[in-house]
Formats: sequence, C-alpha cells, structure tokens
Amino acid sequence: MLDDTLKAQLQAYLGKLQRPIRLIASLDDSASSQELRELLTTIAGLSDLVSFDDSGSDARKPSFVIAREGESTGVRFAAIPLGHEFTSLVLALLWTGGHPPKAEQETLNAIGTLQGEFRFEVYMSLTCHNCPDVVQALSLMAVRNPAVQVTVIDGGLFQAEVEARQVMAVPMVYLNGEEFGGGRMTLEEIVAKLDVNADAREAAKLDAKDPFDVLIVGGGPAGAAAAVYAARKGIRVGVAAERFGGQVNDTLGIENYISVLETDGPKFAAALEAQVRHYGVDIMNLQRADKLVPASEPGGLVEVHMANGAALKARSVILSTGARWRNVNVPGEAEYRNKGVAYCPHCDGPLFKGKRVAVIGGGNSGVEAAIDLAGIVEHVTLIEFADALKADAVLVRKLESLTNVTIHVNAQTTEITGANGTVNGLSYKDRVSGEARHIELEGVFVQIGLVPNTEWLKGTVELSRFGEIVIDAKGHTNVPGVFAAGDCTTVPYKQIVIAAGAGSTAALSAFDHLIRQPVAEAATA
Repeated sequence: MLDDTLKAQLQAYLGKLQRPIRLIASLDDSASSQELRELLTTIAGLSDLVSFDDSGSDARKPSFVIAREGESTGVRFAAIPLGHEFTSLVLALLWTGGHPPKAEQETLNAIGTLQGEFRFEVYMSLTCHNCPDVVQALSLMAVRNPAVQVTVIDGGLFQAEVEARQVMAVPMVYLNGEEFGGGRMTLEEIVAKLDVNADAREAAKLDAKDPFDVLIVGGGPAGAAAAVYAARKGIRVGVAAERFGGQVNDTLGIENYISVLETDGPKFAAALEAQVRHYGVDIMNLQRADKLVPASEPGGLVEVHMANGAALKARSVILSTGARWRNVNVPGEAEYRNKGVAYCPHCDGPLFKGKRVAVIGGGNSGVEAAIDLAGIVEHVTLIEFADALKADAVLVRKLESLTNVTIHVNAQTTEITGANGTVNGLSYKDRVSGEARHIELEGVFVQIGLVPNTEWLKGTVELSRFGEIVIDAKGHTNVPGVFAAGDCTTVPYKQIVIAAGAGSTAALSAFDHLIRQPVAEAATA
C-alpha cells in the first residue's frame, strides 16, 4: 500500500513525534477493513511511539481514531486516507503526537477558547483537492481543544450514508448533526464562524491600522503580484482578501504558468502567499470589501470599507477582486446547489459514480469536465447554447470518441428539476425546432465561465457592460489613485499569468502615482 519511498518519508516525519499515540481501529471482515488494517500496522511499524489497537467499536467500519496514549478520543477517519488526504493523515499523526502546527498563534488561541460542544462530520473524496484544507483545519481544532470532535468520512467508502444524507458535493461539513458549510474553508474561516465576537474584534484591529501607501483589495495572482512589486519599492503595503489565492484555490492542475512545469491550485496559492509574506506585506485575510470612497482631494486618502464595519485608508488602491463561477440562472439551480448542482467535477465527480449527469457549457472547461466525468459516471450529457462546441479541437475530438457521452448543441437550459431535495433532471429547449425536452439524471455540472466580483463598485468606478472594471494599458481606472488588475477588469484572456502581469503593472503605476504627488499634499495625507 505504501511503497518504500513513501515509507521512508513517513518514518522521517514520525521521528518528530514528542509523545506516544495509539491508532484505535474499528474493523469488520470487509476488504476495505483489511486494507485499513494493513495501512495502520505499517504506520505503527515505523515508530516506537505509534501503536496499533483493533479494539475499536465505532459504528462506521472501517474507521480509526488517532489518540494520545491512554486516551480513546481524537481525530477519527472513516476512510483509508490516501490520495489527497495522505497529508491530512500525516499532519493528524504529528499534531496528536505533540508536533507544533504551522498556524498563527492568534488563531490557535481562539481555538483554545472555544466553549461548547462541537461534533464535526466532514464528508470528502480522495480525489478532491479542496477537501484537505477543511479536513486539516478541523483535525487541528480537535487536537487543540477537547470540546471539538471531528470525523472525516470518505463519501466513496460510505456511499449509503452519503445518499441518505443527500451529500452531493464535497467537502461538506456537519456540526452537531446540522449542515455547517460546504466547499473549501480555511482554519481561520471556520474559527471565525464559531467565534461570535470575531467580527467586532477584527474590525477594531483594522480601524486602528495606519494608512497604507498601497492597499490591494483581493489576494489572487494579480493581487499577490501587485503586493510583491509594491513592497519591493520599500513602501507600506497591505492586502485585504476574502481568501488569499482567490479562485486559484479551486483550480486542479496548472501546467501553463511559465517556469513552473506543473503544480496545483492550493500549492500555487500557498506559494503566492509565502512570497508576499516574505516582503513583510500586511495580509488581512477573510476580509470582504463592500464600499470604495475616493479621496476627497488630490493626494488625499482613499477609503475601503469592509463588510465587518471597518474602514482601511490608503494613498492608492489596487482592485484585484477576481471573478467567480457564472451561474446559469434557471429555476432549480440555487435550490439544488450541492444537492445535485455542482461546479467542480474534480471534487464532486466521485459522488456521482454510476449515475447520469449533465454538463452545461461547451467551452474548454465544460468539455474537459465532461471528459473527466465520463470515466466515473454512467453517462454524460453535454448541453451547449451555441451551434457548435467552443472548446479546442483536440478536446472536442476526445469527447466525441467517448461512447457514454451525448452532445446537444443549440440547446438552451430552461430548468433543473428535482424531487425529495435532490436533482432528478434537466429541461432544455431546442433552439432550432423550439421543442422542449427533458433529460432524467442525478447531477448537473455548470461550466459556463466567470463573472467579475465588482458589484460593490457600481457607481464608484467605471464598469463595462459585463461588470468588468474599465482600465487603460497601465491599470488606471477613472478614479484618481485607484488602479485595477486581473480577472475583474477589461483585460482580455482571463489567465493566471496574465493576471500576475497585470498586477505588476498596476503596482508600478501606483508607485508612479505616489512619487508624483506634491510633497506638502503627501505629508498632509
């Protein structure tokens, strides 16, 4: 199960344990239980501080808990945590064994002060690249605070449970039996959601900050590049972002960023953040902007008001708020989101194994999704509004070669239907004949492009008819001292490398703006 190289790496990690731990397994006679037994006994054989115990009596079999020696509770995996979750397993072993986590002390303190009973269940799939962040966050919380319990459940291994609970997207988190949240969540986001006083404390901290020379709103590739370029000028730089890395966190494979042969979204986002922190930039994460107030006079301060009530001030601002998945906006989409309507085939595809699904969208993302899903599900129907697929020819040829794929062009989606809380079909209109048609299926994956995150800027900066921030070749907006970069702007081709270049341009333009301000005005500001 673990090759010699992986065993050697794991043994080196286990050398960092500071206290003994026990792997307590709940097993039956199934093949998956035998698989788990093999994995756990292998791990126990790599360190004298790890022991294996098969006396567990948990209802979910196979499962195991990682507990301190002499205790019976800890992080529980109802899974064989390999694939994307192997790192989660390693970290849970290390943290339980006393190895310190890499997390901000302020966050760790907040975890320790949480009071109440927090019984988390997180459903994941071993192919989901967003799931490890949630699994690791909850695992750390369980290790640091005995009031927090977490069970990590592989939806593919416990499919009957997934179907009974109507879990159709991962990661999906339940707290004390009630739905808590879905999709990628950071440790800070989860803690903030549980800590009722977090917003007020954070707002007070932000209000107390001195004005920035450059304030960047958004932490994706454009915002990160802008931060690095600005900070290298020796000026005071801040980044306020809802989640650092932005939509890159939801990207599976990145193979076209120059000089990086291959990586994935979460790794790339982590690298962006590490470089920005290297330059001493003030990163303010989990912050959503909801109002821009231009400077009242030339050389004055621009204000960015945040959703928690705080106001940040700066001599210049770079807007890099990115974009999000576009909704198809038909009846049933919102109602059945995460109940059959999904947006990430890599994350949620395994939950539809052996079922019939549709993909809406005939561009590269839609066709790639259909190809990916065809290897997992029973049948894929691709729905495209135009009269031909818009994806690259090589992708279209691959899709057309698959025997379990049906393609409908000139097809306008009119409704996503459902029953008993989950999707059961999709209705569309044939744009040539006008005929209304219905397809019975269990899942719909929406892949129709992006919409810029600029609603909060309406009436302040000039926006295109598509909601994009209008900029010139140097990243200037129509508001003095305010610049913009990346997918939220009118720049053509929404690509990571293009966003990064645009962020660099905006930072250089912001610096040029600053050095041209009259000395007296700058001092007054």
